[in-house]
Amino acid sequence: MRTLNTTLTWVAEGTALCRTAIDDLDEAAYGAPSLLPGWTRKHVVAHLAGNAEAIGNLLHWARTGEPTPMYSSREQRNAAIESGATLPGDRLSAWFAESAQALADAMAGLTAEQWQAEVVTAQGRTVPASEVPWMRSREVMVHVVDLGTGVRFADLPAEFLAELRDDILARR
Repeated sequence: MRTLNTTLTWVAEGTALCRTAIDDLDEAAYGAPSLLPGWTRKHVVAHLAGNAEAIGNLLHWARTGEPTPMYSSREQRNAAIESGATLPGDRLSAWFAESAQALADAMAGLTAEQWQAEVVTAQGRTVPASEVPWMRSREVMVHVVDLGTGVRFADLPAEFLAELRDDILARR
């Protein structure tokens, strides 16, 4: 069963997997296609870095009560990914690391009460902030596979994969 503690663990594990995969990329490897059609590995890393910041917005909302959407618009999100994909690989690696650390710090700083605060996802769903680590764990776990550096779904934690399957089936 998925709990806040398990999802926080999956965020940390997925982030570490991403960091390892990203650290092994030189500029040429960064520019190579990912497993996502039309996206290079730079696009995937720019998305992951921007997603950490966007998820951080929801945690700010939970902590302060100040409505802070993940993104100002879908267009802004997409433009940020495209812009990020033009950065040099070392800058992307730093952005990923910095945004992931800021997110980890924000998660560590929430109280039990703040984890229950309602926030609104980019898809318009109202959820308790305790759902936010699940959102992030899906991003880092799935996109580390999308990087195409050798990590496969079979390499991810079995409990995570079972929750991901259940989550997908519940939405279909």
